[in-house]
Amino acid sequence: MFAKCTYAGWPNALRLENSVVELVATADVGPRIMRFAFHKAPNPLKEFPAETGQVGGSEWRAYGGHRLWHAPEHPVRTYEPDNDSVQWEWDDKTLKIAARPECRTGIRKEIALTLHPAAASVTIVHRLVNTGLWDVRLAPWALTVMAPGGRAVVAHEPYAPHPEALLPARPLVLWPYTDMADARLRWGKRTVEMLQDTAATNPLKFGVLATRPAAAYEWQGMIFLKRTEFIAGAAYPDFNCNLELFTNSEMLEVESLGPLTTLAAGGGMAVHTERWYLFHGTLGASDQEIAETLESLLREADRIDAS
Repeated sequence: MFAKCTYAGWPNALRLENSVVELVATADVGPRIMRFAFHKAPNPLKEFPAETGQVGGSEWRAYGGHRLWHAPEHPVRTYEPDNDSVQWEWDDKTLKIAARPECRTGIRKEIALTLHPAAASVTIVHRLVNTGLWDVRLAPWALTVMAPGGRAVVAHEPYAPHPEALLPARPLVLWPYTDMADARLRWGKRTVEMLQDTAATNPLKFGVLATRPAAAYEWQGMIFLKRTEFIAGAAYPDFNCNLELFTNSEMLEVESLGPLTTLAAGGGMAVHTERWYLFHGTLGASDQEIAETLESLLREADRIDAS
């Protein structure tokens, strides 16, 4: 079901819902997804109340929710404001939202949202279109800002013993401010956890290249799962990352990236697809329990996708 509504001070919000969950985007700024939650349940996506409902202006605002950027990150290009209204279209199945081309880059951001008819799942197709006069090399970058107080997890690549495994499995990428001894990081045999701590004073980030790119965020008895595809042989940004986790005292971001692509002038396009799921439950306590829970959720996601 689709309907227009008001949300968080924005009068032109767009709601998709089925019998299990609802998703709310806004047409007043963006494209932005501000809510993805079970009916009458708290929103696992972070919102910044001081900024929600605002429109216009030349400063970049966080707003919260889910946004589309293009990588690699740059202090000017990346932080192009998305404070203006967007165009949208509903075709009885998919909600398509498109922003105006960015003034400084000529890149137009688009997302297409298809809610599963009966399950707590949505497919999000991100598109970056080069409307400018010169070619641009970039990667789609999808960032979901999670509410504080939870924990995120990504799985390691499958274990193989030495000397059977002689080549490395994947990169683990660190930023200059990454502290590997930070208590918010838990390095397990099968998983890596990142905890969101509102008392933390420093930001924290790491990235990986995953052949099964998926990340989960546990919060208030719910588990948010997002996954995307791995393209073998492709070059990804940030020393070849397709999954990244970032946190500070306010939130935690679950980020996925598509391959670096040269978009031709006058209409070249990059496409990046994510699938989101919501589950009731917890990830578990031990590294083994967390890994088994994540595997179980991915099997259930496969079942949902096939239904």
